[in-house]
Amino acid sequence: MNRIVANALRALRLVPRATLILTVLAAPVLAVPTMRADAGSTIEAPALKKNGVGFVLLVSLRRG
Repeated sequence: MNRIVANALRALRLVPRATLILTVLAAPVLAVPTMRADAGSTIEAPALKKNGVGFVLLVSLRRG
């Protein structure tokens, strides 16, 4: 009977440490979906103004 109680007490002493380790390891995995859900944190570059120079260069190079 003493062996069973000793094993149970040893297991109960490991539970808080195991919980802490699992929490530290699982925190980044659980944080990823919440970061992806926030669309307001995306920084986008402004759209470039189209000048139309490419078409003019293409036509002039084909003639030459």
